[in-house]
Amino acid sequence: MFKKILTLILVSMVPLIELRGAMPIAVSMGFDTGWKFVGALALCVAANMIPVPFIYFFARKVLEWGKEKKGVFGRFCTFCLERGHKGGEKLMKKAGKGLFWALFLFVGIPLPGTGAWTGTLAASILDMGFKKSVLAVVAGVVLAGIIMGVGSVIFKGLFF
Repeated sequence: MFKKILTLILVSMVPLIELRGAMPIAVSMGFDTGWKFVGALALCVAANMIPVPFIYFFARKVLEWGKEKKGVFGRFCTFCLERGHKGGEKLMKKAGKGLFWALFLFVGIPLPGTGAWTGTLAASILDMGFKKSVLAVVAGVVLAGIIMGVGSVIFKGLFF
């Protein structure tokens, strides 16, 4: 049981995979009904949120410092900043004053590259307040977890 929980925590914290990958894994491990499902969702949400304060306060500074470097690290930092900036600009254009809701939906709709990591980086680049951005990201992560978890339970019943 400890190994399963540790797996879910670690997968939930990995960029790009995050909770969107952890919930299908949780369902495949047997956390697919009742309180087991709710517990797995809560665990994956909490684990997915662990990196958020660090991303908000430090990632932008590290990426800006790193983009000045040469080689793979410099290109990676430039890519991450550009991705965050593009995501932030898209949110600003679509949202206007409804930036909280736009960030919530951006993180909550489980598409590749729209998770807590990218959403938090975009909020940091846009200088959105910490509390407001964290609330939007948490709510979005919960929505994405519910969508992925329920979808996984449905598809598990259809195909397995």
